[in-house]
Amino acid sequence: MSTYNSLTDHELFVLMQDGNRYAFEEIYERFNGLLYIYACKMVPDREDARDIVQEIFVYLWSNPNIKIKSQLSAYLYTAVRYKIFDWLDKNKSRTNYLQSLENFADQGDYVTDNYIREREFASLIEKEVALLPPKMRLIFEMSRRQHLTQKEIADILHLSDKTVKKQMSNALKVLRLKLTSFLLLAVILMLR
Repeated sequence: MSTYNSLTDHELFVLMQDGNRYAFEEIYERFNGLLYIYACKMVPDREDARDIVQEIFVYLWSNPNIKIKSQLSAYLYTAVRYKIFDWLDKNKSRTNYLQSLENFADQGDYVTDNYIREREFASLIEKEVALLPPKMRLIFEMSRRQHLTQKEIADILHLSDKTVKKQMSNALKVLRLKLTSFLLLAVILMLR
């Protein structure tokens, strides 16, 4: 087993595809902890984060014909990220429902105009973020939703800090421009 830790990720991946369990175990040892830490940054529940990472390894082992176009590490981080997005989508409706119930209990039998406007504005922000170019949107979401630093984003996505900073700056400019016009229109309509 000790000979496996001297192999490259690619060599281990090729051996694993041939059914070598020890190569798979070495891949697991190399990446499990790092992927778990990465998942914990985006998923509040540690057990859910652990499950997400385990699902990636189960998929990796049970699908020996996977084609990886980049490095194994990049593939694994991307797979975890997409699995997290799926998890967030599934849990979003549950969270929104619980949040709605909590707000209803706090506010009584009615919902204020401010709350409705706030929700509409939040929805508009979500829509505008979704319209950003994919790379820019990913960097923006990693920064604002996952609270990762520019350095962390650069490391995860294998980009320079400067590229991440520029993408964030561009995203903020686009959103500021679109949302400012929306706010001006809302103010004009309110004044009528």
